[in-house]
Amino acid sequence: VQLQAFGGGLVQAGASLRLSCAASGRTISSYAAGWFRQAPGKEREFVAAINWSGYSIGYADSVKGRFRISRDNDKNTVYLQMNSLKPEDTAVYYCSVGREYGLDHRQYEYWGQGTELTVSS
Repeated sequence: VQLQAFGGGLVQAGASLRLSCAASGRTISSYAAGWFRQAPGKEREFVAAINWSGYSIGYADSVKGRFRISRDNDKNTVYLQMNSLKPEDTAVYYCSVGREYGLDHRQYEYWGQGTELTVSS
């Protein structure tokens, strides 16, 4: 599975942005998917995850109520809608898929290259 994340950029605080993660090479309809992020000088952290059906969804406390993860299995794509962005959301965002739904990055087998988001105050 190859994953390509895109949609990052430079935005002002309070703005909205949607990240996309397009999969190729294999359908990801039976895979869980997750978004993680890594800010400069910090470890990679969990942002959001969705199971294969979309029935189970989880968010980090820091983004709960502002971000929304979704998927379109027909398009083999996972999305992360980000609203009310804050400067502390600045990071490189990575999408990932794996056979097991969870909040731990070690549960995910395939990773995209990351897309960078900068939120200015």
